[in-house]
Amino acid sequence: MKRSLAVILALLLSACGLLPEVKDETAGWSADKLYTEAKDAMADGGYTNAIKYLEKLEARYPFGRYAQQAQIELAYAYFKDGDQASSIAACDRFIKLHPKHPNIDYAFYLKGLVNFNEDLGILGKLGNQDLTERDPKAARESFEAFKELVARFPESKYTPDAIERMKYLVNALAAHEVHVARYYMKRGAYIAAANRAQYALLNYPQAPAVEEALFVMVRAYDALGMDKLRDDANHVMQANFPDSPYYKGAVDKKDPWWMLWGNNW
Repeated sequence: MKRSLAVILALLLSACGLLPEVKDETAGWSADKLYTEAKDAMADGGYTNAIKYLEKLEARYPFGRYAQQAQIELAYAYFKDGDQASSIAACDRFIKLHPKHPNIDYAFYLKGLVNFNEDLGILGKLGNQDLTERDPKAARESFEAFKELVARFPESKYTPDAIERMKYLVNALAAHEVHVARYYMKRGAYIAAANRAQYALLNYPQAPAVEEALFVMVRAYDALGMDKLRDDANHVMQANFPDSPYYKGAVDKKDPWWMLWGNNW
């Protein structure tokens, strides 16, 4: 049996030698030629080919004048080709290797943008999937990248857009926390609901979702019989959102306003 396997293996190896050798079209190309072809490919939307040329450029000419630019171009090509993980890894590598590079602000911006676009399908729209099943990790990492860009390079041309995206991310992350809190309320997990709502309140105090977070806290504490905490949350809500739609129908009612919604979750 062993002899038969050895014979088969030998035949396979010899057969491999009969296969035509794949010719590398880029053999002998200069750094300038590889870079030019990569740029032309990206201009035409051929990001897969651009990646191939840029990877070869970086491998063959790691210390040439195109090396650093090829690294950041490669991060962008990965992004456009749908390979978010490789794009982020390339951004991190560029930031680590070239902290003083003139385009370092772009590396932070691109890293934030990659995570931001990956997250659009997660926090940007609800779709049919329950938000509690989704991981907001990409949103948080996007926010951190934009935050570092804004802090370190306030005059960067990418900073204004980064600020706007940070505002979106804050609102989306706060909405996610409140959605999870509402999920817990439906299942009678009042302590967990209050904790998630409080987390949103403490970490995203300017987000629109804070209004509902306070409402969740009031209802959760009321369900738990924690009257002092319930009243404190109620006072904060009345002070900050006196015209809240959650007050609708509460006037002249015997029951406290936070009990009026019953099972409307």
